[in-house]
Amino acid sequence: MSFNQRLQVAIEQQNSLLCIGLDPDVTKLPASLRDDADAVYTFCHEIIAATHDVAVAYKPNIAFFEAMGLVGIETLTRLMQLTRHNIWILDAKRGDIGNTASAYAQAAFTHFNADAITLNPYMGGDTLEPFLRHADRGGFLLCRTSNPGSRDLQELILADGRPLYLAVADLAANQWNTNHNVGLVVGATQPDALKAVRTICPKLPFLLPGIGAQGGDLVQALNAGLDAHRSGLLINVSRSVMYASTDTNYAQAARAEAIRTRDAINQVRHSA
Repeated sequence: MSFNQRLQVAIEQQNSLLCIGLDPDVTKLPASLRDDADAVYTFCHEIIAATHDVAVAYKPNIAFFEAMGLVGIETLTRLMQLTRHNIWILDAKRGDIGNTASAYAQAAFTHFNADAITLNPYMGGDTLEPFLRHADRGGFLLCRTSNPGSRDLQELILADGRPLYLAVADLAANQWNTNHNVGLVVGATQPDALKAVRTICPKLPFLLPGIGAQGGDLVQALNAGLDAHRSGLLINVSRSVMYASTDTNYAQAARAEAIRTRDAINQVRHSA
């Protein structure tokens, strides 16, 4: 079964498009964990335990764990073994050539056992191949990202009149998806761009950051990005779930916010 098929099965089983980003900031951890020698693991573990039946996927950002040194890598490794009925997307934005890309792929898929990884496609298709050769694992390619500076490159107009990000979308759908394991990262803050990418890529799954703290509108993003089956999206939320409370009830608060977000998504999905 290809990754994209696995993802769709998981979406149907969970009845959810919610992806929870795990971006543990040690300065924001609840006060109750200050004396915990394993605080980041405890915090993330409790968030996962409280939400694993609500979310379809988790997206740990490797930078937050790398910043902790060897302890962080060990913490991330342990966390990614906690639940295997959810999809794990390693947010690492890798992109390099030859043996380096192969080593990154081995780290993601063998060491961390990630189901998918975020990839930077701007060095070309040969940098993606070491990841995409694994048909049961996925690659979410940066296409039109949610940060304001993304327009510096992604909106550059090519000789054929298309912006660069639409050329990336076209390559993703028509050249790089031979193993049916390619997805795209498209920011929820740009619904018009999201709609344009969906037109070019009617069948690819999209990972959507930008809802919540970054200002993306959930309803607009869903209406622009849902596929013909009212699916095909992973709506990523991080801070609004992880830091729903900084009190001792942080896990319960995270669950409540996750349920609220999942239900808001499903209300739009199932309204048509």
